[in-house]
Amino acid sequence: MQNINSFFKYLEFEKRSSVHTITAYRNDIGQFCKYVEEHGLQNWNQVTSKTIRQWMVEMLDKGTAARSANRKISTLKVFFRFLIREEVVESNPADKVITPKVPKRLPVFVKENEMDYLLDQVEFGNDFSGVRNKLIIDLFYLTGMRLSELVNLKLTQLDFGNDIIKVLGKRNKERIVPVTRELKQSITGYISIRNKTFPGAKAPVLFLTDKGMPVYQKLVYRVVNRYLSEVSTVTKKSPHVIRHTFATALLNRGADLNAIKELLGHANLAATEVYTHNSYEKLNSIYKQAHPRAEKKEECI
Repeated sequence: MQNINSFFKYLEFEKRSSVHTITAYRNDIGQFCKYVEEHGLQNWNQVTSKTIRQWMVEMLDKGTAARSANRKISTLKVFFRFLIREEVVESNPADKVITPKVPKRLPVFVKENEMDYLLDQVEFGNDFSGVRNKLIIDLFYLTGMRLSELVNLKLTQLDFGNDIIKVLGKRNKERIVPVTRELKQSITGYISIRNKTFPGAKAPVLFLTDKGMPVYQKLVYRVVNRYLSEVSTVTKKSPHVIRHTFATALLNRGADLNAIKELLGHANLAATEVYTHNSYEKLNSIYKQAHPRAEKKEECI
């Protein structure tokens, strides 16, 4: 099937999609290409909404989660929009496919007291790796950065004169995140030990491995997983969970939803509103415990 390579170039150079997004799209379209070729289709004009529905049903029958199936259909919608632009097809067959409903999944987050204990009581060590690991946790919790954003964070993105970090997010969109005095001290302390440990390091990124090379995502994930395991029983212990924790903590303390959206780098408010459910759950629990007539009202329902 043609035009696939052109599509990925379009994603990379025009849409400026992340490597992660392009990899996911490549896998989804690869699977769909295999399916249509097995069914004897020779070009994209032969693909109909029925073809896509049958592929979706087959995926679900084989155990693919509804959320994953929806993502794959979304990939096809983007791909066929590209084919329309290139005048390869006249319509988008994926637009007519009704996707399965996905149960609402609430963000997992770590309790504030658990994060306080981790950052104030847990011993990280004063050597290079200990100081680095502590700063990794600090940055995730105090800025809400994504894993890819932290791994690629460059020294030139630190603007301590204005107490900010310039974070380069999805599609190379820059956003400004404020830096607290304590976080600034932690970063400068890490940079000092980094320079002493690796005086000849030329890597432009802030974080280095124990061998002086730029850190990679699996290393950072392991660091977060290790330390969250010491203080929390949440099922997921990943950098994204700390991002959720950052947003939930702000919302619980009265931060404006639009401000949280900007700090997280969300493209729209709908992506940020998912955190409000956790906040409302907490408010509801406090109300039931604190209001003298709350339990009586419950009995009447």
